[in-house]
Amino acid sequence: MRRSILLVLAALALLTPTHPTFAQKKFITRENVSRILKALSADDKMGRPSMEPAVMEKSIVFIEGEFKRIGLAPLDGLKSFRQEFTQDAIAGSTIAITANNKMIEKSDVIVYSSKDNFRWNSAANVYRIKKSDNPAQLFRRYSQDTTDAIVLIDTTHAKAFKAFQSRFAKKRILNASSKSGTKVFVLSTDTLIAALDVAVSQRKEKLVLTNVVGQLKANVATNESVIFSGHYDHLGILPPTEGDSIANGADDDASGVTAVIMLAEHFKKQKERRRNLIFVAFTAEEIGGFGARYFSSNLNPNDMVAMFNIEMIGKVSKWGPNAAFITGFERSDFGTILQQNLQGSAFTFHPDPYIAQNLFYRSDNATLARLGVPAHTISTDQIDTDKLYHTVNDEFESIDISNMTEIIRAIAQSASTIVNGNAKPTRIDTSKVD
Repeated sequence: MRRSILLVLAALALLTPTHPTFAQKKFITRENVSRILKALSADDKMGRPSMEPAVMEKSIVFIEGEFKRIGLAPLDGLKSFRQEFTQDAIAGSTIAITANNKMIEKSDVIVYSSKDNFRWNSAANVYRIKKSDNPAQLFRRYSQDTTDAIVLIDTTHAKAFKAFQSRFAKKRILNASSKSGTKVFVLSTDTLIAALDVAVSQRKEKLVLTNVVGQLKANVATNESVIFSGHYDHLGILPPTEGDSIANGADDDASGVTAVIMLAEHFKKQKERRRNLIFVAFTAEEIGGFGARYFSSNLNPNDMVAMFNIEMIGKVSKWGPNAAFITGFERSDFGTILQQNLQGSAFTFHPDPYIAQNLFYRSDNATLARLGVPAHTISTDQIDTDKLYHTVNDEFESIDISNMTEIIRAIAQSASTIVNGNAKPTRIDTSKVD
């Protein structure tokens, strides 16, 4: 009888999520979180611009070193932690534009096109980003639109326009699979185009980009894998603000990559791993998610059980400490499983409260979600009020290290039944993903 009771208790132990373990607290420490985050967001990383591979090398080497220290193995098919791929990029352009019989200065123009050359003598489509509009949201929307068009941006958005322009000033990746039409963005007080002449010539080159990927094999033979990810690229150098021009990206997304490294160390020490674990630091998220797209093209999505994409967890959420939100919460039971595994703890996961910001599609989870993988982003950022987002002030000193450490510990605990094979989130309905 006593033996039967023990067997039942052992079985329940496998099915029941555990409370924060000694390993969580031993390996996911404030000291380690601080050390890694400070290194990734340091000035010597120059804002981690994915378009400048030579500058990115320091960040790559650091992440590789952490993966090696922990004892990860390269992903199957790779000889090292580097997953390299090439992309066509615009390396320079010649632009001549006359609109309404006025010559437009190149400093007031952004060209978004994959064409080597094009010439317009009329504009079939004219879009406007008005004074009352959200320039970032519409810039993104129009960039992805399939039509060819002139986009007139009200001069009240000059600061935002210059920030967009700085991201296109040197090089820009071309997405060969994109259906986006050619767009010419013009900073102007005009509201209509009566006469137009556009002549653009662009020079292309090949660019080598690098994801950093490591893995822990399961304790049993299986094809099933769980992904933990964040993106290590940021914006590089921006127009100076009070003498500072380095966009350090401490929260966006050195915080997520720090979590990935800490989770790798935590799960390395766990004996119960019945699924393979993949840890990836993506490149080129900020310029179109190219790292995640390449990564996704080299795996079988049916083998991917879940994706924990971690983005901007360096600040306290709108609910206060010990809370985070999950994008696309309603699209699978991923979030429900995570919350069940946190029963008895003070931590709670919430559905994304910023639906208007379209966050489900704005991070690296989107590519795998479109393939049916329960791929979601975990974040705490109050994106609607965050004044440090995409500025030079997103620095290490702005991060709440204690709260961030607790978030990483909570993610480790919440992932327990997915990692040990006792839970499997429902797939995302691809017919309902844009």
